[in-house]
Amino acid sequence: MSNTVDNSKRRFLTTAASVVVGGAGAAAVAVPFVSSMLPSAKAQAAGAPVEVDISKLEVGQLMTIEWRGKPVWVYRRSPEVLENLASQDDVLRDPESDVIGQQPDYCKNEGRSIREDLMVLVGICTHLGCSPTYRPELAPEDLGSNWKGGFFCPCHGSKFDLAGRVFKGVPAPINLVVPPYYFQGDSRIIIGEDAQGAA
Repeated sequence: MSNTVDNSKRRFLTTAASVVVGGAGAAAVAVPFVSSMLPSAKAQAAGAPVEVDISKLEVGQLMTIEWRGKPVWVYRRSPEVLENLASQDDVLRDPESDVIGQQPDYCKNEGRSIREDLMVLVGICTHLGCSPTYRPELAPEDLGSNWKGGFFCPCHGSKFDLAGRVFKGVPAPINLVVPPYYFQGDSRIIIGEDAQGAA
């Protein structure tokens, strides 16, 4: 039996152990750091699609929900409102919704919706980001005789009909935004993605 010590083996084992322990330490430090850069559950939920139950939404009623930190309006239109939409083209800036990006292709129609009786809009004025108020009354004194219900922005006076189409001669340059959405049966809407899953 030899009493000589193999220093090269000792150095190798010490170095290998140092690398393993150092690597484990670096990973222990890196995991919380990298995890802190990932979005929180709350942040992920804020951008996630929202499911809305519309089974109790009555004709003429407006429901407001939150999606991505923005108010989204769901409104059940009456046959009278639908008739009025067709008669307002001459007072609207973009009655055919020709500005690209203001609504998904499947909502490029007179009502700017999948189902004509249900309107879905982001409730933020396209001028400077205020939230318009719902004004369902017909021809009120402050809005004029051509007012057939819609949304009025109190910040700078922009007006939108009950399809979110902007009136001529107001500060807002374009129609209200229609978010992507689809129906899940007759009484549920998924807001934030379309039926193919695109957001």
